[in-house]
Amino acid sequence: MTALQNMWFAFFGIFLMFVSVGATMLSQKLSGFWRIVVLTFSFICLIVAGLIVLIIVVRGPIAD
Repeated sequence: MTALQNMWFAFFGIFLMFVSVGATMLSQKLSGFWRIVVLTFSFICLIVAGLIVLIIVVRGPIAD
């Protein structure tokens, strides 16, 4: 993966974190079944974003 692809991959992880926060804030206004669905979606986004950031950090800088 090139440095540019690595950057876009990291941006996607950051975007997923923002989606997770937005979904969590939205779930505060919902109740019942929909709240559980939105919170589950938020949790999945947060886990995927965390894995993406972990992969980017562990791989370290890319020398071109």
